[in-house]
Amino acid sequence: MINGVVLFPGAGTNANHQSLIAIESAIKNTNAKINVVRVDFEYRKAGKSFPDKTPVLIETVRNAVLQAAASWQCATNEVVIGGRSMGGRMCSMAIADPEQKLDVAGLVCVCYPLHPPKQPEKLRTEHLPRITAPSLFISGTRDEFATVGELTAATQTMKAPVTHSWIDGARHDLKNRESEVGELIASWVASL
Repeated sequence: MINGVVLFPGAGTNANHQSLIAIESAIKNTNAKINVVRVDFEYRKAGKSFPDKTPVLIETVRNAVLQAAASWQCATNEVVIGGRSMGGRMCSMAIADPEQKLDVAGLVCVCYPLHPPKQPEKLRTEHLPRITAPSLFISGTRDEFATVGELTAATQTMKAPVTHSWIDGARHDLKNRESEVGELIASWVASL
């Protein structure tokens, strides 16, 4: 049973980004009993525009998930985590961390930044084979951070079930497609 969902923003936004609000609304409309919390990274809370180092970001994810589970009086494996771009990537890394693996019910990555734009050789995939939670990846078919083929190939290394949903013609920002993304996530979370 899924007790809650913890969401994290991309590098250039915060927890009040319209995409995270749309996801929260869709989940609440599907099942009002599922808790949802949107979490800012510490650098955003401090008013900084540039992200902290990866270990600090992963620790923020871990702490937020543990805090949410405690608040909701459930185990972390009853919680789905994820987010947009960097937020989803940090969640995936927290789940795959060999030292302090975070055991969760599922992972949602919206516009996973597989590589920097126009730098497909700089793949961010080393940790993917260690992910054991069911995962949903939603991306635009014109996302400059990962093509359909690149992301499909990269996620084939994962041990858990992977679902892909493609937003036709959309780029990395998924502009004006927030409610569609929210509905896809709400439906997937309900299926777990």
